[in-house]
Amino acid sequence: MKIRVIIKKLSNPRVRRRLKIGLSVFGGAIMITLAFKVSYDIGYFDAQSLENDNNAELATTQPVLTMESAQRIVSGALKEDPTNPKTIVAQIINNNYRLSTIIIENNKLKKIAWIIDMRLFFTGDLFNDEGYNLTEGIEHQHNINRGDH
Repeated sequence: MKIRVIIKKLSNPRVRRRLKIGLSVFGGAIMITLAFKVSYDIGYFDAQSLENDNNAELATTQPVLTMESAQRIVSGALKEDPTNPKTIVAQIINNNYRLSTIIIENNKLKKIAWIIDMRLFFTGDLFNDEGYNLTEGIEHQHNINRGDH
């Protein structure tokens, strides 16, 4: 009995038109929402891939100090013959592209040396912001005698 009443009301042209308008507005709202959602997802994933690309590029652009590159830097700074250097890089302690710590050896005497920004080389004492002598600490840690510098 109730189905006949619903069918009778739906057969009215006014009700049909209002129902079509209502369903069209509802469908349009769903389509707009989906369009916003898809465009947001595309933008989000593009931003994530751009960030990942930047991070990957950043990791590859930071140079890594190798024994060979450290030896070239030391030989160049001390103006020694690169094919037969007197001062040899014995070990790389801290491989950081901004400040690398190395152990150099000359006439069986070991010293702590520093390479800054993969190009500047120096030996001597380096202090941190609290006044702690980093060179002495590393020499003590690696059992290097701090004899005649």
